[in-house]
Amino acid sequence: MSPSTPQFDIALVLQEVKMVRAEGLVRIRGLHLPLLRRAAAPLSTAVTDTWPVEVENLLRSAVSRLGGGDLQEAAEYTLGLAPGMRDRPAADRRRLAAKVYSLSVERFRKSQEEIVLSQVAEQICWIAGTGRQGTGSPGLPLLAPHLQHRALNVGSVVLTLHVHPVELVRGVDVIVSPSNTHLGLPEMFKASVSAALRRASAVRDAAGDVIADPVHEELLNWRKQNGALGRPVLPGTVAPTGSGALAAQGVRRIYHAAVTVPRPGTNDYQVAPQDVADAAARALALMSEERELFTPPLKSICFPLLGAGRGGLSPQTSVSALWAALSAAATADRQVHLVLRRPLLVDLVVDVLGACDTHLTATPLSDGERKGCMCG
Repeated sequence: MSPSTPQFDIALVLQEVKMVRAEGLVRIRGLHLPLLRRAAAPLSTAVTDTWPVEVENLLRSAVSRLGGGDLQEAAEYTLGLAPGMRDRPAADRRRLAAKVYSLSVERFRKSQEEIVLSQVAEQICWIAGTGRQGTGSPGLPLLAPHLQHRALNVGSVVLTLHVHPVELVRGVDVIVSPSNTHLGLPEMFKASVSAALRRASAVRDAAGDVIADPVHEELLNWRKQNGALGRPVLPGTVAPTGSGALAAQGVRRIYHAAVTVPRPGTNDYQVAPQDVADAAARALALMSEERELFTPPLKSICFPLLGAGRGGLSPQTSVSALWAALSAAATADRQVHLVLRRPLLVDLVVDVLGACDTHLTATPLSDGERKGCMCG
């Protein structure tokens, strides 16, 4: 890629998505959208005079990957992708999107709209990174096969990388969910890993409305039983719950790992790498404790990059901290998985783990292995 080629930076893509939101689909041709045009161009085909249609299809593809619910509905309204909304003024589209969340227009503009559009931009970067478009199954991304799952042999540990949103993990017994030390789950419409897991684990009726929030209720009960209502737990604490609706995907437990410590009087958090390592080690120990309570026994566990979101840790630091726990607790009967939302993080993880252990090999999983782990 030449220095003059624009990069698929999330902030720059978000700027272009906001331009489309403000001007509407019917005015795309008059907008300067170099990143969206490049991401939308068909593979091995130069950008043609039909690029506004291609950009619209890209936006529809990105929004379809938001997993349904309020997030996807609000994105469809605010970008004019919902039926009958193409030529509606921006103010009307924003008002209808705000109504999805039962918020005032001003509050939506200042808070949720940024989250909604950022999620769309994330999906566009995903599509650009994997080089794939298309609709596929609703809410399920089409992934490049070599990035969908990847096996890393790091010393004696086999680590399976998943490159997709955490809520799409299938057939893994335990998913570790990052939390703050108050063990309070974020609202379902938020953009974090823990919010995505809460959203995916909720029980819904035929119309898609939430009728039960089992993971939230179980975590609240755990806090009551362990004297953690109204006070924080120690960093590194891990609280187990069931998986709610995720049980249908083969996920049997969610371990809530307290790794972020709120800074008093602010909306910021701090994370210590040692707390990430401690939480990962505790999650592995907890799975061993609970292993024989289930039939078949618990065997596989999946980690996101703990502390690398609002916690502020760099992905490199998070991977290194996780590896400190994973390598120390390696066993032959345990399958370890790591889920990454962005394809660009794969090379980073390989580089970090390669520095940790010189006996590292990385290969795509075969079709049979992918089917065996039920992850795509």
